[in-house]
Amino acid sequence: MPADRLEMSRTPSQEHLLPQTSGWTEMENMTTGSSSDKNQSHVQHGYMDNAAQLEPVEPMDLVQEVTRTDTTEELQGHIEYRVYKRRWFGLTQLVLLNIIVSWDWLTFSPVINTSATYFSTTPSTVNWLSTTFLFAFVLASPFTLYALHTGGPRLAIITSSLLILVGNWIRYAGTRASKPSFPTVMFGQILIGLAQPFVLSAPTHYSALWFTPAGRVSATAIASLANPFGGALGQLICPFLATTPAQVPNMVLYISIISSVATIPSFFIPAKPPTPCSPSSTTPHLPLIQSLRTLVRSKPFYLILLPFSTYVGLFNSLSSLLTQILTPYNYSETESGIAGALLILVGLLAAAVTSPLVDRSKAYLPLIKILVPIIAACYLAFLWAPPTKTVTAPYVILSIVGAASFSLVPVALEFLVEVTWPVGPEVGSVVCWGGGQLLGGIFIVVSDALEAGKEADPPFNMKRALVFQAVVAIVVVPAPMVLGWVGGRLRNRRLDADKGTGSEEERG
Repeated sequence: MPADRLEMSRTPSQEHLLPQTSGWTEMENMTTGSSSDKNQSHVQHGYMDNAAQLEPVEPMDLVQEVTRTDTTEELQGHIEYRVYKRRWFGLTQLVLLNIIVSWDWLTFSPVINTSATYFSTTPSTVNWLSTTFLFAFVLASPFTLYALHTGGPRLAIITSSLLILVGNWIRYAGTRASKPSFPTVMFGQILIGLAQPFVLSAPTHYSALWFTPAGRVSATAIASLANPFGGALGQLICPFLATTPAQVPNMVLYISIISSVATIPSFFIPAKPPTPCSPSSTTPHLPLIQSLRTLVRSKPFYLILLPFSTYVGLFNSLSSLLTQILTPYNYSETESGIAGALLILVGLLAAAVTSPLVDRSKAYLPLIKILVPIIAACYLAFLWAPPTKTVTAPYVILSIVGAASFSLVPVALEFLVEVTWPVGPEVGSVVCWGGGQLLGGIFIVVSDALEAGKEADPPFNMKRALVFQAVVAIVVVPAPMVLGWVGGRLRNRRLDADKGTGSEEERG
């Protein structure tokens, strides 16, 4: 490094000039300052916040000659990576949209019998509102991948908001028609289903863009798990909003108003931070096609994709069919709604505990190998819960399912980013979530077909569907158990890059 020093003086009006030294700093407003290290000379660079490309800002006062023998690696050693308080605004909006889109998904499932009466159809037909919602996710996944890869989380969030806004009011129009129009409601539901992948697949990309390694798992957990929290609200609130068939239109109206209000902040979130938050966030990700090719050749990717998509699919199926599973055994729609809410709320509490711990320990793989067998065992145990005809067994088992499943989701997503880096975080996320929604739709169709007839004891029970779910849950257990043995030794590649220990190839 040259002996000369370059100092930049700044006034309060220059808060968009961002100096860079080493380490992470959280800040929103810049203050004046200069280096006081007299033993080691270095160069400080300022960057324009609102520039289309990062351009060095000319020093205001003292300019001394600086030789150009500094290497990129030497300069990187003095970069100060910052996180900004405004990151919480974007994260909050991701949370709101994920809550809303999931509540929209489960609008009719908690009151499936009431809704069937209102539309003069059968509960199995009403189930298609949930099923087509999941299949719509799969159709929108390629567009989601392109939006996140080219426009980042902001473009995805705005796209989702527009679809949610239009879809909700189309659904309401269908319920308010002179003769309730189930096809119109279905069309609105499909539009909302197309909106879901844009916000459900965005958290890993958003956390990589705005958060340091110390907070990524927690940020991903907060945004991702807001989605099932919206489902919990639907399970709890909808049975009270529509106690009779005549109240279904008002239920949809209230949800449409709430959804519309929640979309407004989407148009005001920033696209990206003014400066990077970590070394890995400055590394260019692989091009989209190359990223997909890399995943296709990655054995660890498949070993994570299989259990993740399967358990997301089973969770979606269980959430959608829970009322049909329990009501043949004389559980009320309200009790079924409480069971669904426990499935989700206990899971959220568990994830709130495990996510910060994983952020500190980075023990992704051990936790995955612990949680997967627990989930499978719970699906097996749930076979015998409804016939008890008491709320204790379903409530306890569903609570454990929720706790293990919700703890698994952010850990698996972040672990996938680590082992496939520098593949963009949005690529694996979209594929995994798309697989989960596709399997969820398939599981709902299969489970609905396995429903017993009216001659069964009890009539219309879902015993065979529960057996199907338990078998599927158990079959995928070996996949994550062999991680680390199959596909070679696993490393946290992105974390290595943040520590400066990644290979040159990985650094891009």
